Amino acid sequence: MTSNALKKLIALLMACAVPLASYAANTPCSGKKGGVSHCSAGKFICKDGSTSASKKVCN
Repeated sequence: MTSNALKKLIALLMACAVPLASYAANTPCSGKKGGVSHCSAGKFICKDGSTSASKKVCN
């Protein structure tokens, strides 16, 4: 693979990765909390048992 083609491939991969990272950062109970387990009184309860700090309200 030529150097120019490799640079284009890297740029394409980086452009695709940025939106995915921002989406994950805005999800309640993301990361080590394991995702959303259920809803209680409009708050997200994470799979690790903690309450999410998200300002979003769940039904």
